[in-house]
Amino acid sequence: MKFGVVVFPGSNCDQDAVDALELMDQEVVKLWHKDHDLQGCDFIILPGGFSYGDYLRTGAVARFSPIMNEVIAHANRGGYLMGICNGFQILAEARLVPGVLLQNSSQKYVCKNIYLKPESTDALLTAGLDKPAYKIPIAHGDGRYFADADTLKALNDNNQVLFRYCDETGAATEAANANGSLENIAGVANKNKNVFGMMPHPERAADSALGNTDGRLILQQLLKTVLV
Repeated sequence: MKFGVVVFPGSNCDQDAVDALELMDQEVVKLWHKDHDLQGCDFIILPGGFSYGDYLRTGAVARFSPIMNEVIAHANRGGYLMGICNGFQILAEARLVPGVLLQNSSQKYVCKNIYLKPESTDALLTAGLDKPAYKIPIAHGDGRYFADADTLKALNDNNQVLFRYCDETGAATEAANANGSLENIAGVANKNKNVFGMMPHPERAADSALGNTDGRLILQQLLKTVLV
């Protein structure tokens, strides 16, 4: 398995993603936003940050980067693709996952550890996660997930909701909702479950030196499944 991490102007979590994957002995390359070559990568990651300064809307400009033509084609062929934070926003702008990411209900940038409850039982990112809650950092101002009623029903019916914000016991309460997301949704997959978007940052909780390795457990689940 070869991973490619796309670097946009304003990306600031690209090296975090590379470091987390290399800690798990994976081959990783960086892919520049102006390129048209995915360098034979099997799994593409769109990292967090402020691509193109978040002009217009978060992810709106990055969605039209030259490399996104290849990224979209990769996903449409069934290739694996994951967007984290700003990467999730880019996926939504490219219509690779359903829904949109709106300004936090607090109208403030939120940067803290929160808890996530794994939801989908058949998406490879979450299927084998067995803890009731995972402590993962968030850092965003526009992470409030929203979708219309029909889309929301389809997400729930098709088991496409990856994570919900919860408390440390795994209860998806209103108080635990970090940004006002609809139904506490913190991450979703596309219908074919080869594209994954999530606002929290598992790559920032993947090294014991950081005092939190819950994110590594999520990434290990991913590897466990795709490398079978």
